[in-house]
Amino acid sequence: MADTSALTLKEDPSIFKIIYGNKGLMTGLVILAVLSLIALFGPIFTESPTSINPMVRIKPPSADMWFGTDPLGRDIFARSVWGGRISLSVGVAVAVIAVGFGLVLGLLAGYIRVLDAIIMRVMDGLMAIPGILLAIALISLTGATLFTVIVAITIPEIPRVVRLVRSVVLTVREEAYVEAAIAAGTKLPSIMIRHILPNTIAPLIVQATYVCASAMLTESILGFLGAGIPPEIPSWGNIMSEGRTYFQLCPWIIFFPGVALGVTVMSVNIVGDGLRDTLDPRIAKKM
Repeated sequence: MADTSALTLKEDPSIFKIIYGNKGLMTGLVILAVLSLIALFGPIFTESPTSINPMVRIKPPSADMWFGTDPLGRDIFARSVWGGRISLSVGVAVAVIAVGFGLVLGLLAGYIRVLDAIIMRVMDGLMAIPGILLAIALISLTGATLFTVIVAITIPEIPRVVRLVRSVVLTVREEAYVEAAIAAGTKLPSIMIRHILPNTIAPLIVQATYVCASAMLTESILGFLGAGIPPEIPSWGNIMSEGRTYFQLCPWIIFFPGVALGVTVMSVNIVGDGLRDTLDPRIAKKM
């Protein structure tokens, strides 16, 4: 019996073995996990990012101040760790909300022809407006808070998800098993949930990683322009914005948050590429 179980496990590898076999995906997951743990638990071991100490202003990186200090004497390491919380929170929130709304709208647009024209024209209108400008306009009208920043970044991302889901639905709805379900009198909600929805999961997971990375970059751009998270809440964008005036005097204010942002976005994109290679059967066969 033991030999049979071992043989079965070898012949039917689990999803964890498949992921472990993809070195790029594992690398991205490890980097992202480390950064997430630092952002989650780092503030417990660091001082307040808003505490001002004029005695140590504009100090270069050292054993006591790992990332140096800014002109107000604030610890850049503490501010970068707290800023990581904001950027990761915005990225995850935007990805979840955009995928949720995009999935529902994409299913309706792809399957119900009457709604297709209406939904897609609205999506085309949103895609015609640059995302940064739309976000700045919304934040200017409603005020800069974490919630409004998330909403402002989410709205331009929804059309991309809708178009992806719609394309999958248009392909799947012509399959024989879907037509057989329709002929058997299966109700529309059941067809969508049982036959069409499962085919959208793999591309949606990959798309969610790209939306997350794009949202973190957009949040940092808004913060750098002064139209994002309020200055009293540190984020990688507004930390770099405050440091641009003193770049020649203390470049570490921009350097370390910039590196943190770049590494985080890169790791999310690596995870997305790895998931695409793992979940796409055509690519997986070549690996």
